[in-house]
Amino acid sequence: MLAHPRASVPKAQVANSASTKSAALGRMNARSVRLRVRPRGQRARRELGARHPAALARGEELGPEADHPFHLPVLLPEVLEALEAGKGGSYIDATFGAGGYSRALLSANSTTRVLALDRDPEAIREGQALVERATGRLTLVQACFGETARVAREHGFERADGVVFDIGVSSMQIDRPERGFSFRHEGPLDMRMSREGPSAADLVATSDAASLADLLRLFGEERHAGRIARAVVAAREEAPIRTTRELRRIIAAAVPQPRDGIDPATRSFQALRIAVNDELGELLRGLIGAASVLKPGGRLAVVTFHSLEDRIAKRFFQGNTGREQPISRHLPTVPHAFRAFAPIFGPIMPGEAELARNPRARSAKLRFGTRGDSPLPEGFAEAWPGQESARRRRRK
Repeated sequence: MLAHPRASVPKAQVANSASTKSAALGRMNARSVRLRVRPRGQRARRELGARHPAALARGEELGPEADHPFHLPVLLPEVLEALEAGKGGSYIDATFGAGGYSRALLSANSTTRVLALDRDPEAIREGQALVERATGRLTLVQACFGETARVAREHGFERADGVVFDIGVSSMQIDRPERGFSFRHEGPLDMRMSREGPSAADLVATSDAASLADLLRLFGEERHAGRIARAVVAAREEAPIRTTRELRRIIAAAVPQPRDGIDPATRSFQALRIAVNDELGELLRGLIGAASVLKPGGRLAVVTFHSLEDRIAKRFFQGNTGREQPISRHLPTVPHAFRAFAPIFGPIMPGEAELARNPRARSAKLRFGTRGDSPLPEGFAEAWPGQESARRRRRK
């Protein structure tokens, strides 16, 4: 049952500046180190499940996933174990969605409190039923996950035991044609998670061919980016591109039929969605914010669904381990006092049983780490690089 639409919900300002569309990639290699992370894959899953079976509760006590029957939280037992949810404490679910992780965290221990964020007003409205069932243990705030640190401090979660990010678009958004996220449904070319700011149609209508190609290449890793961009620009001169199916037809006509069976519009739609919602910039700001509010020994878990997200999470963890880095194989290693996370683990991927139940989990990867004792150095956020265009990266 949904709460009354006038229910009071704290709301944060949603930043959607076009100047930060590429903020998360850049030259992150500067702070990255080579590091073996363990455990991996199937062995990691066995180790996690064997240590604390009680932590693998799925949250039935607070109601089933029937609120959103097509939404299944990915790698849920592994995330709960990574966060040590069975111990209880204060947790932040930075990407609430349908509430799967929040529900399971609250059910894992009766003393647990959860602060949940989501930028989508529909997720906030539909999440009020879970807020009521949680009887004061769940706080739900409309905010981007890049605002994690600010929201945490405002609500008394500045020393959190754990933070979880489930990055990307939710099943609720994909499966609703009116949201315009999927080319498989006819709908407006929207893709705005917050329902605010420029839409995908606006981006398609105003970007020149070179900028659009850069966007598709950088955020979609689309090999035919130039060809698609030119086709879009030519098509919009004939008529505005307003729907998902119109854009899909333009893309399909512009590129060769793929041999792998993947729809030719897949990467372009991904790129537009990431750009419209500044997803990579939000991820990087969210990771930095999570590190600043986790208490020593707290856990940070990040579930990603494509290589760009996973690369950011991987480099963020590896770049802040404080491990000794060899200057030369002929010289001794240099110890670093700063240790934001140690140890770190991943990637952990879904097993066969989960993939059979939820095919959308096939590209998911979980990485997690334990917050070290080191305070974050001054200028920690500024040390991470800013934007860099795909064209400039290609010329290097």
